[in-house]
Amino acid sequence: MLEEQISLLEHLQRELGLLKEAMLQHQAEMMEAAGETAAAVSGGGNLGLTLFVFALAIFLGVELITKVPSQLHTPLMSGSNAISGITIVGALLAMQNVSGPAAIILGLLAVITATVNVVGGYLVTDRMLGMFKSKKKEEV
Repeated sequence: MLEEQISLLEHLQRELGLLKEAMLQHQAEMMEAAGETAAAVSGGGNLGLTLFVFALAIFLGVELITKVPSQLHTPLMSGSNAISGITIVGALLAMQNVSGPAAIILGLLAVITATVNVVGGYLVTDRMLGMFKSKKKEEV
């Protein structure tokens, strides 16, 4: 009976090893595809594809916001602030490979705009959450 359990454990370890290898291979393929997509959108001079991705992002954003019930707007705003924080990091990373004054100005404008969005979003979220806090009674 002990030999059967050891045999089963060894079989499971082999299966987990194969699964791990398959997942690593899939991850590598996905990263390669993401890199190719990013290169096609950002680098290849393919303005049509870039505009398509931008229009698709606008459409999906509008569809998402219109479908959210009013009770969930505050958590959604907190989540979008986190996404805007990622936008700041992306703008900073994009600025490291630019040359020329126009690109530097546009990159700086992207960083400033994303920062204003994050700070303003957190202020609005804090104010909205403050409406739910109980007010302390003023002592006379």
